[in-house]
Amino acid sequence: MIPPIIPPNAAPGEHLVFQRLASDPATREWTVLHSLELAQHVRQVQGEADFVVIVPGKGIAVIEVKSHRQVTYDEQGWKLGFQRPTARSPFKQADEAMHSVRSYLISRNVQLKDTLFVSGVWFTHTRANLPASPEWHPWQVLDRQDFGRGAGHAILRLLDNGRAHHSRLRALPPVPGPDRQKMDAIAKALRPRVELAAGTADLRRERDAQLTSFLDEQYDALDAMEGNDRVLFTGPAGSGKTFLALEAARREAARGKSGWLLCYNRALGKDLEQRAAGAPGLNAGSLHSTLRSISGLDIPDDAGDSFWQEELVDAALEKLLDAKHERDFLILDEVQDLALPGYLDALDLMVKGGLAGGRCLFFGDFERQALYGLSDSHRALMARTSVMSTYTLTANCRNLPRIGETVKVLAAMSPGYRRFRRQDDGVQPRYYWYTARDEQEKLLGQAIRDLRDEGFELDEIMVLSPRRAGSAAAACRDKWLRRVLVEASIAAPRGHVGYSTIHAFKGLEAPAVILTDVDEPLLPQFEALLYVGLTRPRDRLSVLATKEAIAPRVIGEQS
Repeated sequence: MIPPIIPPNAAPGEHLVFQRLASDPATREWTVLHSLELAQHVRQVQGEADFVVIVPGKGIAVIEVKSHRQVTYDEQGWKLGFQRPTARSPFKQADEAMHSVRSYLISRNVQLKDTLFVSGVWFTHTRANLPASPEWHPWQVLDRQDFGRGAGHAILRLLDNGRAHHSRLRALPPVPGPDRQKMDAIAKALRPRVELAAGTADLRRERDAQLTSFLDEQYDALDAMEGNDRVLFTGPAGSGKTFLALEAARREAARGKSGWLLCYNRALGKDLEQRAAGAPGLNAGSLHSTLRSISGLDIPDDAGDSFWQEELVDAALEKLLDAKHERDFLILDEVQDLALPGYLDALDLMVKGGLAGGRCLFFGDFERQALYGLSDSHRALMARTSVMSTYTLTANCRNLPRIGETVKVLAAMSPGYRRFRRQDDGVQPRYYWYTARDEQEKLLGQAIRDLRDEGFELDEIMVLSPRRAGSAAAACRDKWLRRVLVEASIAAPRGHVGYSTIHAFKGLEAPAVILTDVDEPLLPQFEALLYVGLTRPRDRLSVLATKEAIAPRVIGEQS
């Protein structure tokens, strides 16, 4: 399926055809293009083919989809649902789209002598009892009953009847096409990979300029909450929470206040520490590194949850009781991961007035990014504060729209992002399917080369996995990959591709992300991990996955 997911705003009938074709085993070797824009239409300034189905050894079927539950054809013309009658036949629409596709391929020097073209109309939500007419052939009509034997069977029936019809009119080659090579050439001609003529350097400059303007707009959220001592900012990934937390900390420090800017994730803590450097009176980093510094404890080699959540906290609490580490303000990013009783006890002693009466700003995503089993973290935080205002962020200012739409579908976001502030560049996320884990090595190499060929520097690419051990990047044996890949929690050295776990990269972002090892939907926290991984890239997303792991999310059945 190209693209491999269907936009949520597509017509219901298109959703149904897409889902049934994608899930039908008979279509495994087919190439299906959905919503193909036709800039060179034979009749209109611009048109569209709902589906172009390329079937090896059979031909190409161009399908017009009509989702209406009531279809009438009489002397007044076509009446589809509650629309006004029109003389324009859906079969004429399909035929014109088919000829537009064929003419375009010929103009691109794609040889089509052995390739059959047919068109049809699929009335997905009704039984199409149409009268005989010279405007169409009965075999060009598909309706809801055709889903009974499978969407693939319906397309094959259309192509076989089309071949029989054309055989009576003209000689057809004994060996029908297209073959695999021709299929790839046709698909590439119709949906070429979009290359950025301006180059990735221009893309980076444009992205940085966009983010600056977007963040200026996001800062209005801080201005709106300026008069409130305690505020909880919530929002999905990509809505600017970390940028706002950093800006809020800088504003407080600029007023001569001292304070903490803390988070859960170690890599994000290091990033915040670097970016907050130079702000007087501001201490930034992860909560664990801060507690270790306060307590003076050494980290044992076998440190586990009991050390981080109990021993370290208890040792830090003894030091915090003397109020020497108390500051004017406390700002927490990733607060959904910090709402354990012990952590909250320590944080309560780190700000003047405590969590209930001090200057405290919290930033978090309680719905999607709680990776550490703190399902009740919102309630735990609210129990420690008194009056606290809430501000909800809904706009995505990190991801390009097509990445954001992919996140909405695969992570089942509801209602999802209200809007995207970055302009669409027309490039879809790429999927590399595998059936066995050892197939990933070759696919990972291909994914990196694809991004490099597009113009991304190697150090702009980050490979993420839900696995802590045995990930595709860590286990690869390919000489080139072993030379290029390096484990990195924030960014890789120049000339190298970094790889990390999704857990470790939480709160961070990269220009291009390759998500690997997506093959265990029953893994604990799988949905949260998938969501976090998918939302890390700013410009390009590549996914190495089994169809079984994410197909139900992409092509979930509809009644």
